[in-house]
Amino acid sequence: METLNGSWKLQILESLSGGTKRFKQISKEVPGISDKMLSKELKALEINQLVQRKVYDTFPPTVEYALTTHAQSLDQVLAALRDWGIVHRRQIIGK
Repeated sequence: METLNGSWKLQILESLSGGTKRFKQISKEVPGISDKMLSKELKALEINQLVQRKVYDTFPPTVEYALTTHAQSLDQVLAALRDWGIVHRRQIIGK
């Protein structure tokens, strides 16, 4: 739980489940996150071997983020949380 704590990590992993993305792409897919917080969370996910950061030798440098094979083992967990969230929202909202 410590590895995935906080408001943003699950949303970032969900964004990256769609494939390799650049920083701004992730930022657009995770509404409300600041660039500073996204950078911090991506570093934490990289330290925990859930996200791989790849820097290309271009000008300006191109940086891409992708889920690691280890992170892909979370697919079923994320799907279960997503499904539970839908049921929970229906329970609370009543729809």
